[in-house]
Amino acid sequence: MKLTARNTHRDIAYFFVGLIISFALSGIFLNHRQSWHPRRYVYDSKEISIPVIHKDSINEAFIKNFTNERSIEGDMRRFNVDGEKLKISYTTSDVTIDLTSGKGKIESYRTTPVLGQMTKLHQDTSKWWIYYSDIFGVAMIVIAITGMFIQKGDTSFSARGWKLALLGLIFPLIFLFLIS
Repeated sequence: MKLTARNTHRDIAYFFVGLIISFALSGIFLNHRQSWHPRRYVYDSKEISIPVIHKDSINEAFIKNFTNERSIEGDMRRFNVDGEKLKISYTTSDVTIDLTSGKGKIESYRTTPVLGQMTKLHQDTSKWWIYYSDIFGVAMIVIAITGMFIQKGDTSFSARGWKLALLGLIFPLIFLFLIS
């Protein structure tokens, strides 16, 4: 087989098609994680009530006692008081309690099948995955560059593709400058 831009572009894209789709989908879902959590879903929600407590009384001992009384499974990751709301995060559940009324809820969740694992691709920092992701990044650069040389004639990169590429480069830069 002859080494050409078309063949290189095609073969690398074929090899990485699964990862390209996984990264694209999980990236889209992670972009919207404020309105929907793509890694997990709530399978149980319980309303609770505790005696009214002042936020200054909330400490590690209070949280440990609360966890034991409610038989909450999973390790406690963090807790904080935000205004008059106590929020406790465990590995498999979240608790929110209104400190002025003592009313709250415990939401238990599970990992979303497939999508939950796909989103981990964006955050896995194990050595082998970092190297594979670096290879993937280089492959995306090769796909982009070889893609510029596939088409000939009036629709080639040099004829009109460069204009679209320039727009594609300017668009994210505008957002970078607007955000910062």
